[in-house]
Amino acid sequence: MTAPRTRTARGSPGAASAAARLVARAVPVPAGAGMARVLVERNVIAFRRAWLLLVSGFAEPVFYLFSLGIGVGALVRTVTTDSGAVVPYATFVAPALLASSAMNGAVMSTFNVFFKLKYAHLYDSVLATPLGPRDVAVGEVAWSLSRGTIYSAAFLLVAAAAGMVGSWWAVLALPAAVLIGFAFSAVGMFAMTYMRSWVDLDLVTLAIQPLFLFSATFFPLAAYPVSLQVLVQVTPLYHGVALERALMLGDVGPALLVHVAYLALLGLAGVVGAARRIERLLLS
Repeated sequence: MTAPRTRTARGSPGAASAAARLVARAVPVPAGAGMARVLVERNVIAFRRAWLLLVSGFAEPVFYLFSLGIGVGALVRTVTTDSGAVVPYATFVAPALLASSAMNGAVMSTFNVFFKLKYAHLYDSVLATPLGPRDVAVGEVAWSLSRGTIYSAAFLLVAAAAGMVGSWWAVLALPAAVLIGFAFSAVGMFAMTYMRSWVDLDLVTLAIQPLFLFSATFFPLAAYPVSLQVLVQVTPLYHGVALERALMLGDVGPALLVHVAYLALLGLAGVVGAARRIERLLLS
């Protein structure tokens, strides 16, 4: 007698695990990263009931976009960019807010890393499996990056629907946002390994807020005093803002490769540093 076939109930652990595997396969995990995708799958399963957090992370930059476009944009009609182009103020600000959205989504996601490391002691259990420190670093950065990508994609669609995208080069704005998220999520995870308590997380906000305000986000670089322009140009968000603004305004040139190289090297350094720190903290 043939045993009756069973169907996995919708919403059951089996269905959730299967859905998590599908999502994890879509997350950009580099080749040679070992079992990092398993950690991404675990995060998808754990996060499936917290989808409202995704909405909240997307809403803030959109509110900024429309408040600035409607409010400040009514007072400041046009802006002359550093390349000499004259554009509406909302069109000028939108790329910077896209870069900021990628930064915030990536960095804030790494707050979970601190909880898992210091309080849940999740990584002690993870490292007792075939996963190694590099898998933990790559898996958590990939998960953080996936959230930042969702925020950036939604924001870009809203900006395009509002007529704030001025060039077809903007199709590359989403990959650029992924690169920005990679840089900030890797560095954010590395920084989390040095945090001692929740109070230390205020230092992250202390670093992020000036970057948001003073990375040529709301006005061109030329508006800064000459003595501060060099300082602004070495900050990571400035490179993200300059990259997104060039793509969304169609001001594309070889100089963009400098921004790409800066963000890529920053992200790689963050991943390597985070993996070494996790190994030192948990395996030494």
